[in-house]
Amino acid sequence: MRPVAEADLPVIERLRTDPGLCGPFLWAGWSDPHRFRRRFEQDGMLGEDNGTLAIASGAGLLGIVSYRRVTAASLWCWSIGISLLPEARGRGAGSRAQRLLADYLFAHTTANRIQAETEAGNLAEQRALEKAGFTREGVMRGVGFRDGRYRDEVLYSVVRSDLLGDDAP
Repeated sequence: MRPVAEADLPVIERLRTDPGLCGPFLWAGWSDPHRFRRRFEQDGMLGEDNGTLAIASGAGLLGIVSYRRVTAASLWCWSIGISLLPEARGRGAGSRAQRLLADYLFAHTTANRIQAETEAGNLAEQRALEKAGFTREGVMRGVGFRDGRYRDEVLYSVVRSDLLGDDAP
């Protein structure tokens, strides 16, 4: 995992806007592919309330992980997401990247909770989150919209003490 480099932008733009690369659960229709370049030029894709990091293997880009600040009850937490190139899927890269991102966010922010939401039919992502140490909390009915239909999503979380033990700060 590393910060996004300018050379990554063409791959990220295709990964997030090409229905063949997005996979069935992330394709949300056509959108402006240049928004990623504008965001990169603004802050390197690393803001106070959200960010995107590259998942790399050597010099090759496997995909991206992202995080955004959300409100959970009366506190804030991070919500994370992932998008992998097809050739990186099913090889454990997603679980490793999500665990590394959780470790990174706990090490560098005061958040006590990190959550992830995935479409109920995305069983591969659910397995990846569980392998990364996340706990399934439940189903949120009709909270997602894709392909003309509202969809159920499964909520996962990990809290600081899950990864760092009971004496975590």
